[in-house]
Amino acid sequence: MDVIFASRQDKQPQDWVRALQQALPSVRVRLWEPGAASGAAQAAIVWEPPAELFQREPHLKYLFNLGAGVDALLQTPGLPPDVTIVRMEDGGMADQMAEYALYYLLREARGFGRYAGQQRQSRWHRLGGMQREQWPVGIMGAGRIGAQVATLFAALNYPVAVWSRTGRAVAGAEAFGGDSSFGAFLARTRVLVNVLPLTAETQGILCQHTFEQLRPDAYLINMARGGHLVESDLLAALESGRLRGAALDAFVHEPLPVSHPFWTHPRIQLTPHVAGISLMEQTVHQIADKIRALTRGETVSGVVDRIRQY
Repeated sequence: MDVIFASRQDKQPQDWVRALQQALPSVRVRLWEPGAASGAAQAAIVWEPPAELFQREPHLKYLFNLGAGVDALLQTPGLPPDVTIVRMEDGGMADQMAEYALYYLLREARGFGRYAGQQRQSRWHRLGGMQREQWPVGIMGAGRIGAQVATLFAALNYPVAVWSRTGRAVAGAEAFGGDSSFGAFLARTRVLVNVLPLTAETQGILCQHTFEQLRPDAYLINMARGGHLVESDLLAALESGRLRGAALDAFVHEPLPVSHPFWTHPRIQLTPHVAGISLMEQTVHQIADKIRALTRGETVSGVVDRIRQY
């Protein structure tokens, strides 16, 4: 099998090519170069690939996406309708995203953000104690990442629930499934963590209607996609006091424009889409295992349903 690596954002693509070639010695791995002659690659490992890739590599059968979300890839011009898309199921992201969510939960629940403010004022003042029962966590998304987040919080004795379209069970967490249970899921949730895939069904799901059903003084952590969030509804919920704050890692427009109100909002913490970054060693190992399985004619996990987009 001929494999090509094409990532617009990676600053060290040759390192990926070398690691992939080492993991797949019987496979030819090469770096995508704009303007190169047409090739015979059967598989491509991509992140935000150029449309030219599909014009110059007409024999592609498999696309391995260097991330869990495939919404942007599915909108790439010229994407062949019959190519099989395989998404990353972890790549080291699950642990990172669980840590991200835990950090922002502790920042709010334990008052660490307020203590940081007090330090800047040279103020010595102890806040009250925290009871975990007062900080029930609700996780939207029960895949590998959502399950890892739920497992971590459950291990720390927080009340945890997960919601997904199918109601998939996660050990240590209460499971909710489908539209009929969404309201009940929100009603028991104070810290709302979003790791859903972005689809037509989940576009704008973080909106006024959702925020109004959460427990009072709720907090939002969005580690998924900017398209999940109705930005004006978040600002209104913060202004009214319906939400106490939000931690945001993904945005509709990235980089976030310098004039955007999120930058200076006192109750919004933001990061530049770094909650979960695909780690080279784990990612290469996962992709290599799947390529070997495909060459043996076996099925692999992580194949994307283009209708549901996950």
